[in-house]
Amino acid sequence: MATPFSEILKKYRPAFEKVKVLDATLREGEQTPGVSFTIDQKLEIAKKLDELGVHMIEAGHPAVAPDVYEAVRRISWMKKEGEIRAEIIAHSRAVKSDIDKAAETEPDRIAIFYGVSDIHLKAKHRKTREEALSVIGEMVEYAKSYGVKVRFTAEDASRADLAYLEEVVRTARDAGADRVSLADTVGVLTPWTAQRFFEHMTKAVPNVEYDIHAHNDLGMALASAFGAVMGGATAVHVTVNGLGERVGIVPLQLFAVAVKVHFDLEIIKLSGLMEITRMVERYSGIEVPYNMPVVGDYAFLHKAGVHVAGILADPRTYEAFPPELIGRSRDYVIDKYTGKKAVKAKLEKLGIRVDDDTLMKILEEIKKSKLKFLTDDTLISIAERVSGRALRPRATENIEAVVWIKVDSNAFTSSVARKLSVVDGVKEVAEVTGDYDLLVRVEAPDHKVLNAILDSIRGTKGIVGTHTQIVLKKMEK
Repeated sequence: MATPFSEILKKYRPAFEKVKVLDATLREGEQTPGVSFTIDQKLEIAKKLDELGVHMIEAGHPAVAPDVYEAVRRISWMKKEGEIRAEIIAHSRAVKSDIDKAAETEPDRIAIFYGVSDIHLKAKHRKTREEALSVIGEMVEYAKSYGVKVRFTAEDASRADLAYLEEVVRTARDAGADRVSLADTVGVLTPWTAQRFFEHMTKAVPNVEYDIHAHNDLGMALASAFGAVMGGATAVHVTVNGLGERVGIVPLQLFAVAVKVHFDLEIIKLSGLMEITRMVERYSGIEVPYNMPVVGDYAFLHKAGVHVAGILADPRTYEAFPPELIGRSRDYVIDKYTGKKAVKAKLEKLGIRVDDDTLMKILEEIKKSKLKFLTDDTLISIAERVSGRALRPRATENIEAVVWIKVDSNAFTSSVARKLSVVDGVKEVAEVTGDYDLLVRVEAPDHKVLNAILDSIRGTKGIVGTHTQIVLKKMEK
């Protein structure tokens, strides 16, 4: 994407060409309050991450619980069997028993973490700086003795004394760690301080690769990750949907798409982002916010009349990148902010053409409406009332139906379910397994209302197929 500042960014392209993506959804992501993946879910997520092309998968901390241990072991085995290409990492405290557990799962790498700020040393470890250096050196060397690669994570590095941090990294490197992660544990870095931070460390302690692990407490994680790469970091820790402790870390989708937009580099397979987004949303139980960049329901949903007019003329007017890049499509809201062009386009999409006078009357009715969103069905009703034309089949008969619904793989099942739950006439919505994703129970006084309900259901964004069955008889218990 060309901007007046593209030349400034151009010099950093080589840094992003070699950056590696480390996905920590299975470890950091499971530290999200309320999240607990099953072993099978972890295996499925790991395979999908590998299909996307992430370079490293942090599979978990084996000493935490038996199921975590088993998941890491099985993911490591999948790597040995050739089912996964990414490097598999087992997490560990700087404790021999943890390292032993991690080594038993046979990962490619063991990642040891230890708090290095004075806050952590005094309050958590109760160690002097010198004692901490001794622990770090000994534990990295111990992990290395298992014949695996070792990464050392300097927890709370962004609040550590810089001169002491240099000693920490030097100690870990000399003990055998080929990668060191500098963790912004409470998210206090900014893009410019992150860049300066990594520029300093890569020069002060060379001959080791640096990772950035940025938390999002102040909403800076993605920007700080960019700054870190510009300063010399060669790996960025991410999670799907930005999951993680407290408010999480860098979202995989945002980092990958931002790199594509600014540097025209596809560091992972972008066309698979919506599928992994939906999978992790479903398994984690944490719904993606409607207004989340890139993958949220509103990311390509335009509202203001001026915006919609611009989009209809040239999508680049109000989109930083085309939704097709990640397998999505754009749409626009019909409400009091809507302009004439948007209403005309929406009606034509529904197969309805009206003259300019009727169109203006429809627009006037829309602007009088108190509804936050006008569904396609409501819009058709307004068009019928204003034009005096019957735009839907009409019949009469008491009726009840069950609708089986197939949701687009690029949509969120839970999000579609929420939208359906507020449609008039929908009495129950359930997520199901099998060939369909949702089961909806509908009640209507006649076929006229039923058809209106079905039109509303079929017009719901994210639905790609429906199968309706009429209830003939019911036996009460």
